[in-house]
Amino acid sequence: MKSILITGGCGFIGSHFIRRFLHNNPDYHVINLDKLTYCGNRTNLTDVEDNPRYEFIQGDICDKKIVFDIAHRVSAIINFAAETHVDRSIEESEDFLRTNIVGVKTLLDATNHFSLARFVQVSTDEVYGSISHGSFTETSPLMPNSPYASSKTAGDLLARSYFVTYKTPVIITRSSNNFGPFQYPEKIVPLFITNLIEGEKVPLYAKGENMREWLYVEDNCVAIELIFKKGIVGEVYNIGSEHECTNIDLTKKILKKFGIGEEWINYVKDRPGHDYRYSLDDSKIKKIGYTPTYGFDNALDKTIEWYRKNKEWWQPLKDNRFTKK
Repeated sequence: MKSILITGGCGFIGSHFIRRFLHNNPDYHVINLDKLTYCGNRTNLTDVEDNPRYEFIQGDICDKKIVFDIAHRVSAIINFAAETHVDRSIEESEDFLRTNIVGVKTLLDATNHFSLARFVQVSTDEVYGSISHGSFTETSPLMPNSPYASSKTAGDLLARSYFVTYKTPVIITRSSNNFGPFQYPEKIVPLFITNLIEGEKVPLYAKGENMREWLYVEDNCVAIELIFKKGIVGEVYNIGSEHECTNIDLTKKILKKFGIGEEWINYVKDRPGHDYRYSLDDSKIKKIGYTPTYGFDNALDKTIEWYRKNKEWWQPLKDNRFTKK
């Protein structure tokens, strides 16, 4: 049986991917290495804990000994481990630089040392910066505008350099904004949903004119699995949804689904360096068979329903580790 190391698997996207990968690949053993920072939660994978093909190890991707002890047992690595919240990176960027750069280097070194078949670096559209019109392609210049985005850009460039210099079998994925169940309630969609469930207003930056492309997490996982199996080493693949809207339109849509009006919006001061618009051209991945499955409205309904039914999951996170704005 083959084994794969998935890092950051107790996080939002990583946990969805592990569940999907175990189901679709009965010939694989999955090792999940996660540091369990504030947004890493083992309960995200309660349903697979007893699966004999699943193994959890708590540890840091920056710890060379732990990574190398695991890497000799696997044939590939998919790296979901990252510090990801822009606001937190503006307040304090050190953890972002360490995990998103040093951690990537450690994983790349392990991939080289043990001659692994694949290293997939899971990245973000934020490395491209902001675009007023049109969409970013995989060859667009990288112009990050936050400490978070800069740290992810550095990790991507490091991965690319390992491919060029050492022929490390690197593939990079860059997706648009994800949403769905198990997302830590500091990001806009789960924050707004959980605030409304609690009877609290939603904090919207400035006038809400910033635009984002929204991708349901399950579609991103489909794409990453496809890239892992069919992607070309050394290439970058954008993963989009073609559903783009302003933050104010997103907010109004969520409010409408709760049956309430715009009086529930609390307009707050904009964050520094707030990117105006992200948009991805994902024609490249579509050429290897990717098509988003979930329509935005249906996916948003599923997400709201999940948070309604799983208050015991997110309530402690907001009470103990997150202060509402």
